[in-house]
Amino acid sequence: MPVSGRTQVAIVGAGPAGLLLGRLLELRGIDTVILEARDRAYVEQRQRAGILEQLTIDLLDELGIGGRMRSEGFFHEGIELLVDGEPTRIDMTGLTGRRVALWPQTEVVKDLVGARIAAGLPLHFEVADVTLHDIETPVPRVTWTRPDGARHELACDAIAGCDGFHGIARASLPAGALQIAEREYPFGWLGILADVAPSCEELIYASSERGFALHSMRTAAVSRLYVQVGHDERIEDWPDARIWEELQLRLARDGWTLHEGPITEKGITPMRSFVAAPMAHGRLALAGDAAHIVPPTGAKGLNLAAADVRVLADALEELCAGRAGEEELSRYSERALRRIWRAEHFSWWMTSMLHRFPDLDPFDRALQRSQLAYVTSSEAAMTTLAENYVGLPL
Repeated sequence: MPVSGRTQVAIVGAGPAGLLLGRLLELRGIDTVILEARDRAYVEQRQRAGILEQLTIDLLDELGIGGRMRSEGFFHEGIELLVDGEPTRIDMTGLTGRRVALWPQTEVVKDLVGARIAAGLPLHFEVADVTLHDIETPVPRVTWTRPDGARHELACDAIAGCDGFHGIARASLPAGALQIAEREYPFGWLGILADVAPSCEELIYASSERGFALHSMRTAAVSRLYVQVGHDERIEDWPDARIWEELQLRLARDGWTLHEGPITEKGITPMRSFVAAPMAHGRLALAGDAAHIVPPTGAKGLNLAAADVRVLADALEELCAGRAGEEELSRYSERALRRIWRAEHFSWWMTSMLHRFPDLDPFDRALQRSQLAYVTSSEAAMTTLAENYVGLPL
């Protein structure tokens, strides 16, 4: 017989969405249990997004985990668009009054895991066979197996599916419950971490005839760089020398040098736009990558997860207090999706404007060049880019 228990909210997934939600609910006095299929080391080391909108910065401060971000992170007031070797700085703070932080997801997750463990709250790693039951009833259940083989069952008021694009939460919804909208892009990003000080003080987004490239950073001694590659290319076909050669060509401009160093990590990430709606069914709500994916060009993935759980926490508080039922989760979905589609559009727009598509005809290429010329010359267009980049109000 499984070991039985009860909590108010069962959270499936210990990525940023699940951990942020757990912290938000903890501070509101709501009991939660977080279940994660991977081990702690994997969760704390997987490389993901590193750009935080102003609202996400404020959220980390609100949750009491912004200290290291403030002391060790980078705060940027602009980005640079490099178009065929010609640089244009987008002054985000001057145009919007807001800025972004470069603070890797790995560090956000470490701080959240540490805070939860310090609080003595349930966080189970390496669980298997997670199954959701009775999600259309007032008392849904979650069952899972611990690493020692013990089977557990947890009754709750609601379940939060925060287990990513390939997780079990979205797959647990009944057939026909979701409408899927998605787009696959004919390229990916080859990303590297290199032991070399960043060659720039702000991010460089480069567009050229050779394709897209991005210069970012992780620390004062570690650079993060990306280069557009074909969607079917293999990492084995990109030795370090070839990567640096391509980055030198795509990021080249007069009076500036790209510094090279040992590459410590590299991998290819496919590009996809994806939205599953609605984000709630019965007593199950989806958040973060379980419900939506954006191409990384707009720097929205982690920020969308943070925005999701801020809204979801309000809905769960009402539900757990008995002031509302499942309709509150439906309202969460409607509210969250409005912001998600704005972010989806911005990420698609940045991707479409900056990347070289293999099937562009001369007309489409001329339109792309015209858009780039407009964005780099019009204050109104720069403001549109800046206010979306730093994040719209919740």
